[in-house]
Amino acid sequence: MRTHRLTVVVAALVILGLAAAPALAQQGTLKVKVKPKTAYTLVDDHPFGQGNRSIRLDPGSHTVSIHRYGHKPHVQQVDIRAGETTELNITLDPVGAPVSGPWGRLRLRVNPEDTAVFLNGTSPQFLVGCTGATDTNFIVKQELLVRPGTHTLTLALEGYQTYTATVEVRANERVELRHTMQPGSGQQTIPSDRWVRKDEDRLRNLNNIQREKTGLASMRAAVVGVTAQLAANPASLRCGDSSRLRWSSEEAQVIEISGLGQVNPSGEQLVQPTQTTTYELRAAGPGGVETATATVNVDASIEASLRASPQTIRYRKLGDRIIEHSTSDLNWSTSNADKVTLDRFGDVNSSGARTVRPEPRQSAEGPVDETLSYTLTASNACGAEVIRTATLRITGSIEPKPEVVLHSVFFPTDYPDQRHPNLGLLGSQRLALTQLAQGFLSYLEYDPDASLWLEAHADERASLDYNRALSERRAAITKQFLVDAGVPAGRIQSDALGEEQPLERSFVQTLEEANPFAPPRRRLRARHGNWLAHNRRVDIVLRPAGDTSLRYFPHAADDSRILWQVPKPARRVVEQNQ
Repeated sequence: MRTHRLTVVVAALVILGLAAAPALAQQGTLKVKVKPKTAYTLVDDHPFGQGNRSIRLDPGSHTVSIHRYGHKPHVQQVDIRAGETTELNITLDPVGAPVSGPWGRLRLRVNPEDTAVFLNGTSPQFLVGCTGATDTNFIVKQELLVRPGTHTLTLALEGYQTYTATVEVRANERVELRHTMQPGSGQQTIPSDRWVRKDEDRLRNLNNIQREKTGLASMRAAVVGVTAQLAANPASLRCGDSSRLRWSSEEAQVIEISGLGQVNPSGEQLVQPTQTTTYELRAAGPGGVETATATVNVDASIEASLRASPQTIRYRKLGDRIIEHSTSDLNWSTSNADKVTLDRFGDVNSSGARTVRPEPRQSAEGPVDETLSYTLTASNACGAEVIRTATLRITGSIEPKPEVVLHSVFFPTDYPDQRHPNLGLLGSQRLALTQLAQGFLSYLEYDPDASLWLEAHADERASLDYNRALSERRAAITKQFLVDAGVPAGRIQSDALGEEQPLERSFVQTLEEANPFAPPRRRLRARHGNWLAHNRRVDIVLRPAGDTSLRYFPHAADDSRILWQVPKPARRVVEQNQ
């Protein structure tokens, strides 16, 4: 029976060996020789142990890194071929000056002894040795020295679960841990009550020692603490300005600055924060984690002003012409703003001026009294915004086009005569000329180039020369009256036509039919006398508009009988009615 069982066991082992042989044949071997002998090997960031060793790996490219605290690490790519052995001979160079305490000590009595020890990080840069180099506490020391403080410990080995622990190490004190790594994957936490503390006074005298020392059987790794400094200059600035961050750190493997990411151990960089910002430098290394902060105060406030000068403008419109339309100057200034807009103009410079001449919203005739606003908006990249408003008042009026009432001026027979050149302008005609003068003076605001043209006539009685001279006197007396009424003399021109351009009899008949001042029947019957009365006149033309005076005979005037009668009126009668 025993023989049968032995046969079965042997057969099973043979079968298993035959099954495993093809898989092993597909792998290659990495053979590592290292100096110092305490150097630790990781492949693709997986810890395999310290010292010389052979590692079975799948074919392909692998990252091999050799680490020992106090030495410059070695990292390289290695191509592994199935069934072949690749050899690496690596010597690490020591770095760093001697260091002094205070010190605390970690004694890790952990199985397997090749378990990698990481302090304050889990990447290869944080590896400080293996547990087998920390647990001897006899005449020969194998020890891991650290700065007093709280440290995060990670224990890892290929094929085993990973264990983490947070441990407080005090000066001149040894902290011990007994632990057995369990095969598998995943991560476990070591309870805090698993640690044992013991005083170790001899640590007080460990000054000016090498970071790493390997003897025949002794080993020491003295892990130096991390330092970090960060400063900002200037520490206060306005929005859009820059500050220069300067930093430095020692003994750190990973250095990060908030907002900038990972950085070199020392350096400088310009920053342009849009709000008050505290930058934090986090420097992490096996010796611990240190932070430093620098605050840059950002003044995002915006100063802005907008004013209108003058604050009131005048507007006056006559008919279809603007007679008066004054302007105002908008002046603005801003500081600490990178975008400035002024409504009705869009984007503008940070400071400037614009001349404005706004139209009133009103279009109907009447007084104008309106207020409008201009708004300046200033903002910056820091999120600040300021709005300023300036008001502008528009006063004045919209008036109809001034009316110039043009009526032809009529004269009694043979007036003014040579002896009395200032006699003959009767009261009704003076009134008409006064109304004309007032209207024309208002019209000059509408059209400053306007003028009056006087065309003087005489009826057909007397000679051509006499009638021309008579019409000249009529033009002269009319002009003088207008000048006396305020019309500038340079705005009046005249032409004495005498009897040369009389009105046609048929046209006079038409005028009478349309005359709003209904003529007496007896005058209508005396057609010749009526025709003569219509030709004793001065027509008035408004230039350049071309409007001509109405030639309606003033039948309704009190002095119309004197103007109409065919014989020359007595001087006394004319004087009484002038």
